[in-house]
Amino acid sequence: MYNILKNILLQVLISGSFAVLFPLILDKYIHCKGKSRNLDATGFTMVIVISSAVSLMLCSMFSSELYGGAIPLNMGIVPLFVAILYGGYKSGVPLAIVYIICYFIFTENYSLYGLVVHTGLLMYPVLFWTSSFFLKASLKGKIFQIVISLFPVMLLDFSPLFHLDNLGLFNMSATLMITFYLVISLLWGAMVIYLIEFSLERLLLKEQIMGMSEKYLREEEKLQQVMDVVPLCMVSLDRNGRVTNINEMMMNLFRIKNPHLTKPDVLGQPVTLFTDDMMEKEHIEFRIAQALQGMIMDHDLTQNESRMYYTNTSPLKNSYTGEILGAVLVIQDITEIERLRSELGNMERLSLVGQMAASITHEIRNPMAVVRGFLQLMHEKSPSTLDHYYRIVMEELDRANGIINDFLSLAQNRVTEKTECHLHKIIYDLSPLLWADANLRGQSIELELDENVPELRLNSKEIKQLILNLARNAMESMNVKGQLTIQTKADDNSVELMISDTGAGIPKSKLDELFVPFFTTKDQGTGLGLVLCLSIVEHHKGKITVNSVEGVGTTFVVKFPRTNISPIIYSK
Repeated sequence: MYNILKNILLQVLISGSFAVLFPLILDKYIHCKGKSRNLDATGFTMVIVISSAVSLMLCSMFSSELYGGAIPLNMGIVPLFVAILYGGYKSGVPLAIVYIICYFIFTENYSLYGLVVHTGLLMYPVLFWTSSFFLKASLKGKIFQIVISLFPVMLLDFSPLFHLDNLGLFNMSATLMITFYLVISLLWGAMVIYLIEFSLERLLLKEQIMGMSEKYLREEEKLQQVMDVVPLCMVSLDRNGRVTNINEMMMNLFRIKNPHLTKPDVLGQPVTLFTDDMMEKEHIEFRIAQALQGMIMDHDLTQNESRMYYTNTSPLKNSYTGEILGAVLVIQDITEIERLRSELGNMERLSLVGQMAASITHEIRNPMAVVRGFLQLMHEKSPSTLDHYYRIVMEELDRANGIINDFLSLAQNRVTEKTECHLHKIIYDLSPLLWADANLRGQSIELELDENVPELRLNSKEIKQLILNLARNAMESMNVKGQLTIQTKADDNSVELMISDTGAGIPKSKLDELFVPFFTTKDQGTGLGLVLCLSIVEHHKGKITVNSVEGVGTTFVVKFPRTNISPIIYSK
């Protein structure tokens, strides 16, 4: 009796190899194929077939017989039936063949009757037919189906005991052993089904968790990228006011006082450690405390020394429960915006003043023209002794009229009409006038024009005025024998016009004020010439810069963008 129990338990343990093999092979298959979220039916069936094949072969190798060979002790039929139900005839037929071969190999007294009865051969067609229904059933339905399939086969295994020759084998202990073997076989069949379904459920849950984790990581990464490109300083906090996430704009704001600060230095720390230099610690703590209580506080302007900040605090809530999880602090440095807003207001006021002044100066020219005309008549009828006085008055009237003309040219906000013309042609057209002025002053002019300069879209009248103003300024800054150099140069992006002199140069303290209206270094200057030049250059979307060295000379560089240009090269 002890040997019978030992053999039954040995079969249970050997068939239990399926419990180890199935999850092991399943995990190995998923890992090797990289299909953690795409386990298909073919792969699943293959895992069951391999696990069942190994289990049934082990059971056949260690099989034994009860009651003098009347009853075979082999639980390999349990994994076989499970594999057929899950895999259908495509997987069941090869496994059934393997099981039948094992029957012939490991059974000493095999027979046709034993082959039909002990291998469950009669149940194979039924299992193949019910496989499709089995896969659609619930867990209870699958357990019921495997039990119903195993029960008649196990009863047929005991059919030899019902022969008249073997009735003497029946006794209480034998009945208990047979009942135990039958029950444990059915229970093990149900256990295998439960194990497979549990493994699949665990795999599905694992896949869902991995999918959610990856989705969470992707969303977190996208949210971080969105936070980094938003032109606002943002930081999220937990319920203790410690930093959980921060964007690059906020890091840049913190780095104003601490250039070597990194994100790991900030994460997990109270945000007030880094905002003390920007605003009061108590103010930030109060706003964060209000946000953690569910209050939204915005439109708060804070000024610290010369900087101005806009702050906003809002709670972070669980969308389902409404629980407050933390807070978000938004800080925007609006110092430059406020400065630009103030300058815009000043510009609007100055524009109004300029329009009024332009109107007034325009009206002043009319009475000045009348005064000058009568002065000329009076000059003709006055004695020659008064010529000197009339000349001074006339020169001052002409000077005043020149100032008015320059101011009106600067004040006009007209649309500049441009045509395709060559910069060299404009320079050559002006050269006789410039040479005449240079000869009167005893100076010389040098032209260094790049042959690769193409045509540009320019307003020739304005460019002439630009060159004439810069050239005459250069001549006035030089003594006798000074040299004026007009140079052009072209590259892939722009065309440069350079006007250089060999004068005394401009002090560095005055370079920044050259283009300020009414600022001049000349005794008789109006302070509007360079401002007018700047206006002309800006009309052409260009830039003007000044390089000056005291005692050496000054160079004005005008750079025109090389866009919408013609490839035509000008030659004189």
